[in-house]
Amino acid sequence: MSSNRRQFLETVTAAGAVATLSERALAAEPTPGGKNWFDRPMRWVQLVFTEDDPGNYDPRFWLDYMKRVRADAACLGGGGYMAFYPTKVPLHNRSRFLGDRDVFGEMVHGCRKLGMNVIARTDPHAVRQNVYDAHPDWIAVDAEGRKRRHWANPELWVTCALGPMNFEFMTAVNNEIVGMYGIDGIFSNRWAGHGQCFCEHCRKNFREFSGLDLPRTNDPQDPARRAYLVWHEKRLFDCWKLWDSEIRRIKPEACFIANSGGGALSALDMKTVGDLAPILFADRQARRGTMAPWASGKNAKEYRAGLGRKPIGGITSVGVEEAYRWKDSVQHGEEIQIWLVDGIANGLRPWVVKFNGKPYDRRWLKPVEQVYTWHAANERYLRNEENLARVAVVFSQQTAKFYGAEQARAKCEDHILGWYQALVEARIPFEMVHDRKLDGVSKFKTLILPNIAALSEEQCRQLAEFVERGGSIVATHETSLCDEWGKRRPDFGLARLFAAKFDGKVEPRMQNSYIQLHHPHPLLKGLEDTPRTINGVARVHTRSTAAGYRPPLTLIPTYPDLPMEDVYPRSANSGVPVVHCGTAGKGRVVYFPWDIDRTFWEVFTLDHLRLMQNAVDWATAEPPPVSVNGRGVLDVTVWRQKNSLTVHLVNLTNPFMMKGPLREVIPVGPFTVHIRLPQGATPKQAKLLVSGRPVTPVAGPEGLRVEVPSVGLHEVVAVDLT
Repeated sequence: MSSNRRQFLETVTAAGAVATLSERALAAEPTPGGKNWFDRPMRWVQLVFTEDDPGNYDPRFWLDYMKRVRADAACLGGGGYMAFYPTKVPLHNRSRFLGDRDVFGEMVHGCRKLGMNVIARTDPHAVRQNVYDAHPDWIAVDAEGRKRRHWANPELWVTCALGPMNFEFMTAVNNEIVGMYGIDGIFSNRWAGHGQCFCEHCRKNFREFSGLDLPRTNDPQDPARRAYLVWHEKRLFDCWKLWDSEIRRIKPEACFIANSGGGALSALDMKTVGDLAPILFADRQARRGTMAPWASGKNAKEYRAGLGRKPIGGITSVGVEEAYRWKDSVQHGEEIQIWLVDGIANGLRPWVVKFNGKPYDRRWLKPVEQVYTWHAANERYLRNEENLARVAVVFSQQTAKFYGAEQARAKCEDHILGWYQALVEARIPFEMVHDRKLDGVSKFKTLILPNIAALSEEQCRQLAEFVERGGSIVATHETSLCDEWGKRRPDFGLARLFAAKFDGKVEPRMQNSYIQLHHPHPLLKGLEDTPRTINGVARVHTRSTAAGYRPPLTLIPTYPDLPMEDVYPRSANSGVPVVHCGTAGKGRVVYFPWDIDRTFWEVFTLDHLRLMQNAVDWATAEPPPVSVNGRGVLDVTVWRQKNSLTVHLVNLTNPFMMKGPLREVIPVGPFTVHIRLPQGATPKQAKLLVSGRPVTPVAGPEGLRVEVPSVGLHEVVAVDLT
């Protein structure tokens, strides 16, 4: 820590801002779970205070509700932009309505009496004019050198996340809150900044790091931009480590909990996040636009790829989460519940957030209570120890950052979304894997690489060894065609596995192109009456290196789509393969040199869906851990607990599956569920946890067969094991 920063903290401490735990009655209350409290809480409630809450909201209402829903942890609005307790940190503006009250402390005390863990929410991204006047260098600066006004409230200023505001002022705020109240952690929202900053601190610190001026381009191949991406991430992790160490200095069992993380488009490296964080919360609060309910479960998979078995909460807002920011709104009850249960089915611990302590519209209370009380009653079946999926989708932040750049959503995320939808429709249980954790994929049989273009030599070696040991790979488009920095290779890094060679060209847009199907072949199952189908949009030119290879799919090149008289193919069969499939080592490999996954996500063609599902089935070449027969769209997951096994069936069959909110739940069924028991597991009894209906499992050579008469929103088949 710099001498200036330490001097600032010592000055604040001398003013009485940071107290020892023994000096505060609140801090004397024991922490539920003690040092290892992180894994204890299963149900969270977050209350974000507004400035006018003090004196105008009813804390008894919230404490009664937390008790009724059996919440065992709370996140309460504390400070940063605005304090809801009697702060002594200079420039830490209190709520104008606070008076001599301690709203934060009242709720901490009430929650602790209920036996709950408590963390504080802070938010340092904006400040008032008095802070600007005292420290104009704390304010973010745009590329033209202008101090940044807040986009939603022009009276405020946007702060720089990489300078003294976070490293000095917020360190003092965190220390004060932990010291005064003995809480279990600090959860910081919007702590990582909003866009590139050109303030004096960023200019100076970046030059000291790289010897360069701040970049003026978003091209990741520009040396300054590449260095900035590395420095920016390092600076945020330095802030994380500082806050965490200072918090633990005051209370060793407490920690800093960043509101950060996610999938390929996440700003911070999820492997490092997973190494640092003992607990994390997935902050995708609800659907927006054309988003499927399974996006809640996708959050769980992405965070688990970084954190492993560490606890992860899934934040759910009771309000509408569209771009228009209706923060005091309330969603329809079934819409709230589908988001909660799909997160639960995929391993998230439910967390409900309410902005504003004065609930104008209370329709959300009962739907949340229904899910939470069910969750509490069945908690022992929800403390998951292992996901039993044998298929995993790989995601790559380095591909998004250095290959996708400003087009990362289209070039990276849309490929992942296509596979996610295809696997859900196929009812194939699957996980997600971070490309920097390929050394831990031995539990999987098949890895899917959705246009993972940027792979290092080491990552290519890890994938080759995975296949050599008997694993299988399904890859698409430009996978391995670039190194880890997004620089184009002369050939695929996985050329040997693909049994294909890069032919020197990537075609970014094909118009009116098709694929010829050559029967019979296992990739063409269900397409026996199909002679040709549509192609994708983008294609990597390849040629096979396998002797005598006869591709089941070949290219019908682009031909005119106007005038209509000219719409006919100019060649009957090009012979150019648009899939490379075969064996490698002890495994199998399928490589589509085109954007089948991204195109499927855009147009949802059934033929593409079948090709993708068939590729996974053929590559995996083993019975799935669970199979579900019956009509409908289900998100299927399978988990092992200490003394049980559970299969979650989340019902997505709804005309509002891709555009919320749900109007009603449409029951589906019946279903026959076949469960492969883990080696050495002996079933004792089975039950349905949602409907409560008795079931009689039938044992067979492959495991158990369970009949599920109907699924409304959600059903869980629970098998107790001896």
